[in-house]
Amino acid sequence: MSVTTFSPRRRSTHMLDSLAIIAVIVVLWQVLFFYAGDVAITSPIATLRFAIALFASATFWPHAAATMLAFAYALVISAVLGVALGLWLGLRRFAGDVAEPILASLYTIPKVTLYPVMLLLFGLGLSAKVAFGVIHGLIPIVLFTLSAVKNVPQVYLRSARALRLTPLQTATSVLIPAVTPEIVSGLRIGFSTTLLGVLIGEMFASQRGLGFLIINGIEQHNVRMTTAVTLIVILFSIVANTLLLTLDRRIHHGG
Repeated sequence: MSVTTFSPRRRSTHMLDSLAIIAVIVVLWQVLFFYAGDVAITSPIATLRFAIALFASATFWPHAAATMLAFAYALVISAVLGVALGLWLGLRRFAGDVAEPILASLYTIPKVTLYPVMLLLFGLGLSAKVAFGVIHGLIPIVLFTLSAVKNVPQVYLRSARALRLTPLQTATSVLIPAVTPEIVSGLRIGFSTTLLGVLIGEMFASQRGLGFLIINGIEQHNVRMTTAVTLIVILFSIVANTLLLTLDRRIHHGG
């Protein structure tokens, strides 16, 4: 009863908080524009107008499509490999205990330092962008999945062994339902890091994509282009992460 009574009030509070945060960001943005001038950043209104103009431009959408294609490939690869590897390491405690600190250490390495290696292995184009996305998104998903498996109550695994379930059956009927909430959390983090990796790949190893537009705008000192494309990427990330966070909360709280 209390949940039903206060739920609309909580939603209103969250909405007001969100609007307040947006207002603060816009004000700070405008103050920064007054301080730095249009040689460094465009105003919020000017950026929004240019972003709308980009949406109406036929040259923008091939770049957006190139980014989304690379991002889709990288996210699928990161999710599938990350969940599978995390489950495998979690089921093998010794291997998981050894791999976890190694993976955590590898994740702290700036991925840009791997640019020459990626360029040699994959060249310029789609494959390099996908590779950059995967190396950013894979490790968080593995770590979240590994941690989730390690925290599964041992009675579940003992029951699976008592029922003589195969490793595949144990994974599909016992582990996956138990670790799904944490896996969704890992996928949410992996979503953001994969997108970041793809954009970085486009900046260094591509001639198409939103990342390329950003770095090209920087090189040509096209402040409007750089700021507008950055705004578009940020808005896309906020919307996508809000939807994933809503799904994450529903799964954690049982719908």
